[in-house]
Amino acid sequence: MNFQKILIPVAGVAAVALAYRQYGWAGVAAVATGLVMWMLLHFTRMMTVLKRAANRPIGYVGSAVMLNAKLKPGMTLMHVIAMTRALGQLQSEKDAQPEVFRWTDGTDSHVTCTFVGGKLAHHELFRPEEPAPQ
Repeated sequence: MNFQKILIPVAGVAAVALAYRQYGWAGVAAVATGLVMWMLLHFTRMMTVLKRAANRPIGYVGSAVMLNAKLKPGMTLMHVIAMTRALGQLQSEKDAQPEVFRWTDGTDSHVTCTFVGGKLAHHELFRPEEPAPQ
């Protein structure tokens, strides 16, 4: 279970309640303003990442090997999209868990990433064989 989905709203409500108890309505206004600012910062970052990704081909990355080296389990899909600056090519059925995306570079090497609940669970690099010198 993802505790962030529970803890963050509970912490926000607790902060508002504590602010009311300590400072009255002025404290509620200050904490509410801070929470709205925090949400706007996250929304702005998401829109910036998606705007950059909209200008690139779906499933393309500059170097699949470098992407593979930077990936770590637990990264969010938004973080991976920000790193690649491109949306991944969906390999699984739409809206099905786990979600599988692929990013391919110019040498036909590709990284296949499996996301469970929006977090990276597994990634795998595939590199085509080099032709033998003649």
